[in-house]
Amino acid sequence: MKAKKFKLQQNIIILFAMLVLVVIFCAFNPNFIDKYNILSMAQSLAPYAVMSLGVTFVIATGGIDLSIGTVCIAAAVVSGKMFTTGMIPLWATIPVMVAIGTLFGFVNGLLIAKLKIPAFIATLGTMMFSRGLSALIVADPNIFFPSNTWYNRTFSNANGIPTGIIWVLGFMLICMYLMYKNKVGRYTLAIGSNEEATRLSGINTERYKILAYTIGGLGAGVAAIFWSAAFPTVAAATGNGMELDAIAGVYIGGTSAAGGAASVSGSVIGAALLVVIRNGLNMVLAKFNLNLNSTYVTYVLTGIIVVAAVLMDVIKTKNQNKVKVEKATKVAKKES
Repeated sequence: MKAKKFKLQQNIIILFAMLVLVVIFCAFNPNFIDKYNILSMAQSLAPYAVMSLGVTFVIATGGIDLSIGTVCIAAAVVSGKMFTTGMIPLWATIPVMVAIGTLFGFVNGLLIAKLKIPAFIATLGTMMFSRGLSALIVADPNIFFPSNTWYNRTFSNANGIPTGIIWVLGFMLICMYLMYKNKVGRYTLAIGSNEEATRLSGINTERYKILAYTIGGLGAGVAAIFWSAAFPTVAAATGNGMELDAIAGVYIGGTSAAGGAASVSGSVIGAALLVVIRNGLNMVLAKFNLNLNSTYVTYVLTGIIVVAAVLMDVIKTKNQNKVKVEKATKVAKKES
């Protein structure tokens, strides 16, 4: 109950911080709350939020997945190439993207759980592999998905309605069920808390660690659908850096960097906060003609926020351990 209360409090703090930022950005540039800008932010949020939801399961095990950004783009460009060359119809790009993302996630899980390769090294390798492979397969500099079709309306924007966000909320509910009401989430969190104790209790930790990375890859594949629907021109050489925003959103949302504790809704809220910051800085810098790259300014602020979020998690964990030690000491003294 205390953990749930803490997550709720942290989500409220993030939402309040987001509201303050919105007020500040509006004060500098009233166009920030223009309906077209809000729609643009919603379209940008969908792929990052879905990636954050998937990688939440990975981080909950105490792991990391650096490949989700390049896997997302690889899934989009490979399926887009198949569509533009007439190999598959547009609707078939959807299962192809999901399959590519899921396959990469499964491979990551095998490398880490079965072959015992450190998560950082394994996913760094698949990140470079997926980016290089997509660039080799797709010789064209850009892949063009159709615009103003059922595809865009279903997954991005239907006459001003951000349909992507509706999908995100649905995926969030599914992930919340898996994390909090299903053995997948219970075992995932148990692995993050103490993998060896979980293994000794009879749980197949390798299987559930592979499953966690597979879910992370699945999230990257699904994110490719929303990315290609919102941004029909997809460049084969992009993808690096997307994973950092998704992972940062997870940390900001309250999932423990050490594993064992996760906030699914917090991951979406954290991703939304970063989108607000990025978009707001773009508009403020553009209005005042400041000679600063908004992307780099965003990185600076994101870095500060992530470090602060992880520091809060470390302090919280330290205090919880201290309380446990004090209780155990009191019990020992009473028994003696």
